[in-house]
Amino acid sequence: MDSVDFDPTNRTPLARTATSAKIVVAGGFGVGKTTFVGSVSEITPLTTEAVMTEASSGIDDLRHTPGKVTTTVAMDFGRVTLDSELILYLFGTPGQHRFWFMWDDLVRGAIGAVVLADTRRLADSFGAIDYFEERRLPYIIGMNCFEGVAQYPVDDVREAMAIPADVPIVKCDARKRESTKQALITMVQHAMQRWHARDTIGAY
Repeated sequence: MDSVDFDPTNRTPLARTATSAKIVVAGGFGVGKTTFVGSVSEITPLTTEAVMTEASSGIDDLRHTPGKVTTTVAMDFGRVTLDSELILYLFGTPGQHRFWFMWDDLVRGAIGAVVLADTRRLADSFGAIDYFEERRLPYIIGMNCFEGVAQYPVDDVREAMAIPADVPIVKCDARKRESTKQALITMVQHAMQRWHARDTIGAY
């Protein structure tokens, strides 16, 4: 996607090419990653959902997602244009540990990640957090607000998850486009700050 500016001295059109960036959406099993990508994508999202079978019995915890009958086995993919100069490509990771061998490929080239968290089972997000911290990839926490689930102050969640003070934690509803879009904007801003700090003072 291109936009056009005009040189104020001679009115000559100047082409400006939009920048694209890759964002990873991660988190535990059934936390809402596929829903997050689907709600904000301006194209029909590519999903690799498969029907859950008896093979997952005793492995995948369905206590908090009793109606879940499919699961992501490779990735989810979507695209959203934040403005005329920035296009985001979204890659949702599979949540089950047995599919984590694919993460290295999905994360390659990403500027950052949104780690979705369910306040009923925060520990399910620890693996994703550890993964991004070990690779020094900027990330934010998205507290997915499920209906009928008690909501907690951000500071309480930060303390419970031992999240550093400089990592943003935002409340979001993975079903709502504007909510997920705001989470992505926060992610981009955070990534830009981290990369700028790294380039200027080698801080990250």
